[in-house]
Amino acid sequence: MTSTDLQAVIAHMGAAARAASAPMAAASTAAKNTALIALARRLRSEAPALHTANARDLAGANAAGLAAPLVDRLRLTGAILETVAQGCEQIAAMPDPIGEITGLRSRPSGIQVGRMRVPLGVFGMVYESRPNVTIEAASLAIKSGNAAILRGGSEAIHSNLALWTLVQAALAEAGLPADAVQLVQTTDRAAVGHLIASPQAVDVIIPRGGKGLIERISREAKVPVIKHLDGNCHVYVDASAELEMALRVTDNAKTQKYSPCNAAESLLVHERIAPAFLPRIGALFAAKGVQMRGDAAALALLQDVPGAKLAAATELDWAEEYLAPIISVKVVAGLDEAIAHINRYGSHHTDAILTDTHSHAMRFLREVDSASVMVNASTRFADGFEYGLGAEIGISTDKLHARGPVGLEGLTSLKWVVFGQGEVRG
Repeated sequence: MTSTDLQAVIAHMGAAARAASAPMAAASTAAKNTALIALARRLRSEAPALHTANARDLAGANAAGLAAPLVDRLRLTGAILETVAQGCEQIAAMPDPIGEITGLRSRPSGIQVGRMRVPLGVFGMVYESRPNVTIEAASLAIKSGNAAILRGGSEAIHSNLALWTLVQAALAEAGLPADAVQLVQTTDRAAVGHLIASPQAVDVIIPRGGKGLIERISREAKVPVIKHLDGNCHVYVDASAELEMALRVTDNAKTQKYSPCNAAESLLVHERIAPAFLPRIGALFAAKGVQMRGDAAALALLQDVPGAKLAAATELDWAEEYLAPIISVKVVAGLDEAIAHINRYGSHHTDAILTDTHSHAMRFLREVDSASVMVNASTRFADGFEYGLGAEIGISTDKLHARGPVGLEGLTSLKWVVFGQGEVRG
């Protein structure tokens, strides 16, 4: 298609989404829940067809030489389909936020003033690789009463089309407008440019993918953007950390899965526990092929670990999001140095402290400037499903509107409402 054709397609989709947003905002909780339950049922019953579509994408990705982490993100396993189906059911079981009035208070004039939660309207979602995002975005759009225009990566086009077909069928089954969730069906990257520059089509853009994609959208968008650029997540092992717990949590934070943005990329270890901790975590990492890029103190304690893959850390390593079996390792003098290091080099995504000292835990929670801050838990829990949001549409490291996993509440806004009995202003 020509640029003019693409612009016309996006304009048509935007008009249809805008038209669908009104009945979605007014939809009953029962209708929205019916659509979500129908979608969960279809995800399970249509699993064989979804696996067939996903196999086409995986074959194309491997033929194109995509990196292993990207191929891994593309995969729609039975477990992933079951997780997103459960996410739909979990969202259906959650209270409907739309129409909720909070903070109602009486004023001396006699009026009552409060705030009502309402949908954003239409959001655009631009994402790469993970086709399960199609369902997560659609299910959150449905429950939050929004319309959505989704644009997945070209590498997942067959999977996304198959999933979107199920979404439209579920909406129709519930008597809701099928145009409430639309998928950009072209793989032409120019479509993204038209979408993010169309304030008449969408109220907000949510990018989910690599740093290059998010930087481009942040730079070129003419509508608000909810985003995070990268996930340089830290684990800090404090002097008082229980050793076995620290080993278990650190190993999980790094190696449970390498490709997500909430995987640990940096390990900070208090100098007093480092002699006992580093050789043992080094052995766990060595067994899994994880390269450790350390400062001089860390390398000195790791050098005798059999099979360890070691390298000297550079200044760039402290800020790197590897998305691979690589981790930076630094020995620090204490909590102050750990917090300062995280706030300087981190991406404000997710950071964890492992400690048995309550005051250290509370200081870490207060002073680390990140969207999610954890005590004695793996950074891999920074996820909408794990937080009980049912699903997430992304992670936000911004400080306005939404921060951390963006679920139902992040897709809503508040407007002021006033109740009176004929009061007039004097």
